Amino acid sequence: MSSNVSADLIWEISRNTNSYLVKRTHAQFSRDPLNLVNLNSRKYAGFVNDKAVGIAPGEKGGVVVTSKKAGSITKPSARATTTYGGNKTTRKTYKNVASQVAKSGYRPDLRQAAVARASAIRASQRTPKPDQEKKLRGNAAKRAAAEN
Repeated sequence: MSSNVSADLIWEISRNTNSYLVKRTHAQFSRDPLNLVNLNSRKYAGFVNDKAVGIAPGEKGGVVVTSKKAGSITKPSARATTTYGGNKTTRKTYKNVASQVAKSGYRPDLRQAAVARASAIRASQRTPKPDQEKKLRGNAAKRAAAEN
């Protein structure tokens, strides 16, 4: 970290009171855009770590991967964003997200959480299949349908 204060100290000071914190009865969540699992924990806290990754839905489908630039810790708005469009297959999207997060050595511990978040976003963007008609099962049901 290029600042004079360690990330551990920042976490200890701000873990119970920060602007992203959402307290519920049995859990504490985070609204941090660079938090992949939305849990208030040191590992996933984007505002504390030098390297953090956030995944959000794209405007026209697909996902947008945002990562902190490790060299610009004093400039919080300096972030690298990559967009993977909705026209790509989901498998290619997951592979690209995994390679951007883990294979380049950025944050290999967040690979599974990043792919899970991208998967959830892509699943929410799919058009739902139409409901199929219920099949009549049993002779009594078929007779009742024939009478009507």
